[in-house]
Amino acid sequence: MVDIKTPIKIGTKTLPNRITFAPTVKFDWTDRSGIAIERFAQHYEARAKGGAGLICVEATCIHPEGRLAPSQLGLWEDAQIDGHRAIVEACKRHGAVIIVQIHHGGYNTHPDCGPSKGPSVVEWRGRTTEEMSIDEIHQARDQFIEASIRAQKAGYDGIQLHACHSYLLDQFFSPVVNLRADEYGGSTENRTRLACEVIRGIRDACGDDFLISARVPGAEPTLEEAHKIADFLIEAGVDYLQVSNGIGPDESKTPEGLPFNHIVWIGTQMHAYVNGRVPVSVVNGIDRPELARYIIANNLADTIDSARALLADPEWARAVTDGTDYVKCIRCKRCFWSPMMEHKCPAVMERRKTDPTCVD
Repeated sequence: MVDIKTPIKIGTKTLPNRITFAPTVKFDWTDRSGIAIERFAQHYEARAKGGAGLICVEATCIHPEGRLAPSQLGLWEDAQIDGHRAIVEACKRHGAVIIVQIHHGGYNTHPDCGPSKGPSVVEWRGRTTEEMSIDEIHQARDQFIEASIRAQKAGYDGIQLHACHSYLLDQFFSPVVNLRADEYGGSTENRTRLACEVIRGIRDACGDDFLISARVPGAEPTLEEAHKIADFLIEAGVDYLQVSNGIGPDESKTPEGLPFNHIVWIGTQMHAYVNGRVPVSVVNGIDRPELARYIIANNLADTIDSARALLADPEWARAVTDGTDYVKCIRCKRCFWSPMMEHKCPAVMERRKTDPTCVD
């Protein structure tokens, strides 16, 4: 059995434990500039100081026309580097490995930011999308690589490609909404081509010491298809898979009697399939220390991603590793991101009454 406090090597980086802070978007903390203000550094530093072994900074857009909201963080221009450098320096003071999730909304682009554009023309959430040309696909590929170069200049240990949750790279993965008949559609190899070109381009530009993670679907729409996608990403050079849900419809069926939910289960199935080729992380609803410890101790994943538990209590990781008291997430779902809404976690609101430094 593996103790959750055991360090783990991912790529060339060593995490001090198996707990990571999952990316959680904070709209309206910045403006149309996409620049990270001091509040971001304070927010992420609190989780690093609280013991999380890896910090993944929230979805950070590679181009202003791919944003989910006008107030989304960006790495599409050099003027945004300094704000990210402040986040990195704050977290590294506490020994955490830190990466940033780079993102493009594709079909989900906010209408005030750009067109709903992706691999194909489809009906998508009340809009008819536009199909990207080959030149536009290559531009997006280069923008992911350029954002990664900026991330490295800011001091990040690596990046996470946002390749699930129905965003651009996931849209290319999905046979449901990628209807192309060229080299970027059809077979699994073709549908993963863009992501693989991005991975290889980042590796060439940023070197072997730069961690490349991908947040991927565990079923797209089947476990078998998601596993084939993972094969191509690993072959391309990805260091780490952090598994969540995709576009669907998810055709997999969760066995009964498990202590965790469906999204965690499909992550455990990815971990079993990958079989040690790269570390695999699971996420969703892991907000009790005993569940986090159970998953790692039973070799169901290599790391666990926590979002809501670490929003409710920045020191939740200490409760997992050391058994300390913690503020429990009550699963009210108020922290779920939504454009133009600030999360109102009851635990955060209570802390603000006594802690004037609480910025969440």
